[in-house]
Amino acid sequence: MDLKNFRFETDADGVALATWDMPGRSMNVITEAVMDELAQIVEAVAGEAGIKGCVITSGKDNFSGGADLTMLQGLGRAYEELRATAGEEAAMVRFFEESRRLSLLFRRLETCGKPFAAAISGICLGGAFELALACHHRVVSDDPKTRVGLPEIKVGLFPGGGGTQRVARLMQTGDALQMLFKGEQIRPQMAKGMGLVHAVAPKDEIIAQAKAWILGGGSAVAPWDVPKFKAPSGKVYSPAGMMIWPPANAIYRRETHDNYPAAKAILASVYEGLQLPMDLGLRVESRYFAMILRTTEAQAMIRTLFISMGELNKGARRPKDVPPTALKRVGVVGAGFMGAGVAYVTANAGLDVVLIDQSIEAAEKGKAYAHKLVTDQINKGRAKTADREALLARIRTSADYADLKDCDLVIEAVFEDPRVKADVIRQVEAAIGPDAVFASNTSTLPITGLAEASARPERFVGIHFFSPVEKMMLVEIIRGRATGDRAVATALDYVRAVRKTPIVVNDSRGFFANRCVTAYLLEGHKMLLEGVPPAMIESAGRQAGMPVGPLSLNDEVALDLGLKIARATEAQLGPDAVDPAQKQLLVELVENQGRLGRKNRKGFYDYPEGAPKRLWPGLKELQPTHLDPDSVDFAELKHRLLVVQALEAARTVGEGVVVDPREADVGSILGFGFAPFTGGALSYIDFMGAGAFVALAQSLESRHGPRFSVPENVLAMARDGGTFYGAAGKQAA
Repeated sequence: MDLKNFRFETDADGVALATWDMPGRSMNVITEAVMDELAQIVEAVAGEAGIKGCVITSGKDNFSGGADLTMLQGLGRAYEELRATAGEEAAMVRFFEESRRLSLLFRRLETCGKPFAAAISGICLGGAFELALACHHRVVSDDPKTRVGLPEIKVGLFPGGGGTQRVARLMQTGDALQMLFKGEQIRPQMAKGMGLVHAVAPKDEIIAQAKAWILGGGSAVAPWDVPKFKAPSGKVYSPAGMMIWPPANAIYRRETHDNYPAAKAILASVYEGLQLPMDLGLRVESRYFAMILRTTEAQAMIRTLFISMGELNKGARRPKDVPPTALKRVGVVGAGFMGAGVAYVTANAGLDVVLIDQSIEAAEKGKAYAHKLVTDQINKGRAKTADREALLARIRTSADYADLKDCDLVIEAVFEDPRVKADVIRQVEAAIGPDAVFASNTSTLPITGLAEASARPERFVGIHFFSPVEKMMLVEIIRGRATGDRAVATALDYVRAVRKTPIVVNDSRGFFANRCVTAYLLEGHKMLLEGVPPAMIESAGRQAGMPVGPLSLNDEVALDLGLKIARATEAQLGPDAVDPAQKQLLVELVENQGRLGRKNRKGFYDYPEGAPKRLWPGLKELQPTHLDPDSVDFAELKHRLLVVQALEAARTVGEGVVVDPREADVGSILGFGFAPFTGGALSYIDFMGAGAFVALAQSLESRHGPRFSVPENVLAMARDGGTFYGAAGKQAA
């Protein structure tokens, strides 16, 4: 055998060990070369009488993250090329056969006549877990970092290597559908309880236990290949089956609003596959997989949530000529909700933290937030008491700025008031060393303006976390007019250390994310004042693909904060910079009604103790008019809520705030949940086509005003047939 990605050896007992260890990679991934070599291994095991069976394991800390999705992108390109030369039918036949190659390989392994066992430690996801499911026995390590799962749905795909068929034959149908729809990573003991793996063992024993299973007479026949096999939930067409499928379809509609073709394909693959023998079920799965691979949604989500996000996480936008920063100690000034969250994620990454506030009591209160977060993890079995003690030991509280003297980076998270921040900047810079970088966590105030209080603006940068810090994965790095490359590189190194995804933007009021979010909130307010029923506004937001409606989101970020920002913007830029009707709505809610949002349990919604939130009935009194719901164009509401955000994203590109479309798309999904199935705010335009988008935006402008006016860069793309990604490619060239 010609093996480069596997090591293969057979012991004295006749048990083979295939160790997956791709050279030059930190993580094993499934590529065409890996498939070729795995096929050789399967045939060698099946064909050599002296081999009793085979254990597949990894030579790395993790088993595998799954398939290299760029390989799937290549299938799409090959399809288009063949269609141009040989026609649609020939291209589709080739595409189908190539897209099911992995499924056929795993089925060959499963039916080759020799037992295969998987010995898994670390991450084993996607196609790699489908490989494990095709093995006849699975042993996973009890290492805290071990996880298994099928997360393909999160990038617009679904398991196409047999995952939908094997999981649905191992588990109750409802549980299998839930697992496939959620795409979560599953811990070892839970995986065993779900019937996905057979045994959990110490890391250094998993191979021995897998070999012992083979030597003990482990069967080379999968359960579903045994005559008279019955699925755990019985037949689809049975009284029990009819208790599953109608609710499953309703849940699918409720959760996806039909925006995710891959979720629908999962439902169909399991439903149809369970009525067929395994080989036909796999063929059904493969047909749906080939169809999903060619959808716009899959292409968009793969590009943004796998390829682009991976590139940004690896430092695609980091200044190349700046050496890596060796961060050891980080200062956080301001121990309120944001500062406490920043301190927690920093300490959780293994860095020492100095948490400063006006009093030691206030600083200790911020540290207590970290204590609460780790305690919650302990209560869920995801951390140990020793972990909490170690993390808290890394957070030092103080009310003395002099304690920042040894910090490599200091992040301020104080009130959104330029005067307060200017005072903090001066005190911090008086204490820190000459090489330290100062960062502001401001959410809206321009970094260039704040840096005027700095004696060294080249080492002044914006690091904008989103709330809650411990949950939100995006961080905006803001480059002010004088910010140097070293400050940007330090900020990026820090964000990578705390395991967040960074985007780098140039200075602007609201930067990138908050400009788009503000447009979304304003559109919700506009609809409310037009007389659209509030419940319809919220439903339109969710059905358009947003995680919550604009009124609910406004409650989360706080109504009084929105009013403060509006007033600060008006004071600095003049009355034309704010919408007067929106400002008056916020004044009425905040100052006259005392409704601040979720934080005081009163906003656009009421938040009764121990009960679900509900829209405040008093909203009706704030509407100058009331539209008949039957007269409202619901599809237009959805378009308005997405188009207004996409237009603002396009303006940030035109103004040079965003210079890389990958950052706008990744940032829009991770930062404010812009309809993930679109691939992000710019991909929404690219995949629709600039011409079609311009026509849609102009029709909205004619009915709803200049906020839907199309910026010149998008008009130019419509004239030239261009795209944001195409323009980025030309700039790079």
